[in-house]
Order: sequence, then C-alpha cells, then structure tokens
Amino acid sequence: MARPKSENITVTVPNVAREEREAILGQRGVTVWFTGLSASGKSTVALLVDKHLTEAGHYCCVLDGDNIRHGLNSDLGFSPEDRNENIRRIGEVSKLLTANGAISLTAFISPYRADRDRNRAIHDDGDFLEVHVDCPLEVCEQRDPRGLYARARAGAIPEFTGISAPYERPLAPELVLRTDRESPEESAGKVIDYLEVNGYLSSGR
Repeated sequence: MARPKSENITVTVPNVAREEREAILGQRGVTVWFTGLSASGKSTVALLVDKHLTEAGHYCCVLDGDNIRHGLNSDLGFSPEDRNENIRRIGEVSKLLTANGAISLTAFISPYRADRDRNRAIHDDGDFLEVHVDCPLEVCEQRDPRGLYARARAGAIPEFTGISAPYERPLAPELVLRTDRESPEESAGKVIDYLEVNGYLSSGR
C-alpha cells in the first residue's frame, strides 16, 4: 500500500461500527468487481443486480467506468499509467463503501491483472469478489453499441483494450459470466445467487 504524501493526517474511527450498519442493512458489505472487455455486458449486469437487490431492500452502489470518468477521474486518459490510477482510485472508493456496509458493484474493463489484484489486497478477506464478464472479442465487436471497436480498428482510438491494448483475463475469479451464452437476467441471477449462498444477504430481506 502506497504511503500518503502528507504526514500530518490520521485515520478517523467511526462511532458506528461496521457490524452495526450491516445489521441494520441486513447484508454484509462487499465489493463485486465486474471486469471484462468493452461491450461484454458489465454495466448491464451490474445495473440489473442493483435493481433486484434494491427492490429486495438492500443497499447497493453502482460505480460505472464511463460515469466515473465524467467526474472523479475526468483528469485521466487511457495510457497504461492512467488506467492504473483510474482503477486504484475506484478500488479505494469501493473499499470505503464496503466498509460502511454497502454492496459496491463496480463495472470497469480493468484490463490489468496486477491492478485488480492490488484492489483485492486492500480489502479485508471476503470483501472483494472478482466477476469475469467473459464474452469473446468477436461478439463484443458485433454488439459495439457506440462504435468504439470500429473506430479503434480504424486507428481513431489508441490504447483500446482488445485491439491495441491488452486484456489480462482473471486467473481465479469468484464467478464467471458467459454473457455470449446467457441473458443479462441470467447473469444477474448468478451474481445474486452467489451473494445469497455465501452469506452476503441476510434472510428475510
């Protein structure tokens, strides 16, 4: 973990313990980290999970790559260094949300394995679930809802993951979603089932 530049800071301990918040919310805080190629279905599935869990009375937050780059990370581009910083910041934000009992659903390409592993390392055990949204490149290109792959193939978008920049597949994710073979609802259902079976959602909510 990198040390802060300022030395005149301390960590504030909240008056409300995490366990108290989780008891009120009826859930265990967790970061669900969706990773995969552009147009693989990360945001679609994350938003569906959020909708179903919220309707069931749970507290969720969706952190979406494009939305974050409009605000918090608007100063970052797509160089390897900026991608690294983009994912580092989101890892820290999701850690804070999780520590406060939220189910944090992050939808980022996050192409580099080392960045994802670093974010897992800053979370407590069991607080970070890696979900590989596994969709073949050719299927993502066929979808291409914003024409990004076509522009990348034409050289108009440099450092585009899967075309001119690498995507490093997860080695041991908690969950793999094959979004080329299953519907968004089926994929979302698998995530919710995993959370239920593994004790992140209290019964009766």
